[in-house]
Amino acid sequence: MSAWVLPDHIADVLPSEARHIEEIRRDLLDMARCYGYELVMPPLLEHLESLLSGTGEALDLQTFKLVDQLSGRMMGLRADSTPQVARIDAHLLNRRGVTRLCYCGPVLHTRPAAPHATREPLQFGAEIYGHSGLEADLEILTLALDALKSANVGTLTVDLADARIVEALLALSGLSAAQQVQVHAALAAKDRSELATLVQHCPAATAQGLLALVDLYGDIAVLAQARSALPDLPGIREALANLEWLAGHLDGVRVSFDLADLRGYAYYTGARFSVFAAGASDALARGGRYDEVGSVFGRKRPAVGFSLDVKMLAGAAAVRPLRAAVRAPWGEAPALRAAIAQLRQQGETVVCVLPGHESEVDEFQCDRELVQTAGQWVVTAI
Repeated sequence: MSAWVLPDHIADVLPSEARHIEEIRRDLLDMARCYGYELVMPPLLEHLESLLSGTGEALDLQTFKLVDQLSGRMMGLRADSTPQVARIDAHLLNRRGVTRLCYCGPVLHTRPAAPHATREPLQFGAEIYGHSGLEADLEILTLALDALKSANVGTLTVDLADARIVEALLALSGLSAAQQVQVHAALAAKDRSELATLVQHCPAATAQGLLALVDLYGDIAVLAQARSALPDLPGIREALANLEWLAGHLDGVRVSFDLADLRGYAYYTGARFSVFAAGASDALARGGRYDEVGSVFGRKRPAVGFSLDVKMLAGAAAVRPLRAAVRAPWGEAPALRAAIAQLRQQGETVVCVLPGHESEVDEFQCDRELVQTAGQWVVTAI
């Protein structure tokens, strides 16, 4: 095997794709700034106990681990940036009011999330700390939709769920923590047979409610079905009301519900969402409320956010045309160099043709060239 073969699900990003990804990344960060979100840049690696605090087993299994040669302590390469941003909010900023933060950087996964997924996503995300109301949930969801629209991915569908529904049922189930993990897996796979076996010794109302979740997916009518099929518990009532409120405030997108959806990380505590686009094999963005995420850092306060993989988004987004460029000859004449410098200061891309390469086709698709006319350097159409 060649020494230059990269590990499975790790790949170089070549010029045209890199340009596409970078343009989308810039648009995403600009969109977040328009909403008032401040950029943070957490480190790629940190002490393992900080990186994995409160995130559950799923993120632990996705995290590459290594020994710090300076301290001898275990360190991890981040698999998700949210715990780091929660740490920043709790310990470094420590503001009293609402804090809006965004980030964009690589994360590493020990295993790909899907058969053709990368193990090195470029994760973009935005989070609000300090507001427990649905207004924050709606703002995050609206920002996620506007961010995806900026990438031109076509018609979007928002799929809504709420972690409190399953948790309210499991709280009365009498199942052990290990059994509850199995229930989560059965619900995610919509495996009614396996689920029936797992809940056979649960109280009747709880078992019936968990089994009903398997079929509670579809349009807005699902909420009415859920009110009839699920036990009348405070957590479930509030969750269904919140989902109805959020759905009623979304315009221009299709809204669906999957009340058994448990995909993602274990720290979700309330309403959660996935956003899909036509032709994409999986959700382009996921998010929701995770009020417990900062508690392990000594500061429990409301939090809601979303994240997406910019590389995956670029694969689903329409390819953007190349920005037109200017071709110029290489030379040492002061007038030529001044003309090139002026064009670049004006924001133009100027590609100088190096001696001996005049016949090569450049990758910037130059539609103009800098030529000398009557002693002056002027730009003309090719």
